[in-house]
Amino acid sequence: MALHERDLDFEGMNVHCWEGGSGFPIVMIHGSGPGASTLGNWRNVMAPLSARYKILAADLIGFGLSGRKPKEPYFDLALWTRQAQLLLNTLAPKGPAGIIAHSLSAYFAIKIALANEARVTKLLLTGPIGRPYKIGPEGIAVWTFPETRDQLKRVMEILIYDKSQITPEFLDNRMKVLGDPAYKDYFSKMFAGDKQRFVDACVIADADLKKLKCDVAIVHGRDDSATKLAETGLPLSRVIPKCDLYAVAHCGHGPALEQPAKFMTAAHNLFG
Repeated sequence: MALHERDLDFEGMNVHCWEGGSGFPIVMIHGSGPGASTLGNWRNVMAPLSARYKILAADLIGFGLSGRKPKEPYFDLALWTRQAQLLLNTLAPKGPAGIIAHSLSAYFAIKIALANEARVTKLLLTGPIGRPYKIGPEGIAVWTFPETRDQLKRVMEILIYDKSQITPEFLDNRMKVLGDPAYKDYFSKMFAGDKQRFVDACVIADADLKKLKCDVAIVHGRDDSATKLAETGLPLSRVIPKCDLYAVAHCGHGPALEQPAKFMTAAHNLFG
């Protein structure tokens, strides 16, 4: 199924999107590392998903081909949550619909599901945050701009279990994004200072998690060292009322990238 690109206007900024397919509608939102984007996160699963569902995947403001905020703070959970609401309204103004969200974006997905409980009926989270935990050196590295190709390689080795996937071509393509001085400045300011506060800002209270009425699936790499299964995915699954947890072997922080077949199995089980 062919995917088409388009831009949406959002508060005077452009949101770059990929859409296609037919069937049950699903919004897709990527994570937040340096050079993160829709294609970086979902490239192995967008086409298979669009063969069965109607998808709308977008780069977050400040990432990929979407626009950037004109003023700080660039780390803006409220803005990204409003952006997620725009995507839901664009794809499925009346519902029902699903959301697939990775890592940091699990926060927006849960907030949108709570605010649109009659419309969001399915939620799939990969490597999610949302629980209180002490950020480790791996998490700090992921939210630090890599100055060199070698530093980028070390960050990717934290995120990806199968190191053979970190090819020279992979690194070259990511460095093309990171080589823009304006991007470096923007990203560095987005995650400046004590990175523990970003984890703390994304904690969702148990009382809110227990209000989720939709069906939820968490797909978490068993070997994820950025957001550890025992610290995030597992405790989330114990609080959310209707939540299945998939602990994926030989997988780091990106199940959709590293284990797309297993990701698709979980998606089919959830979305039908």
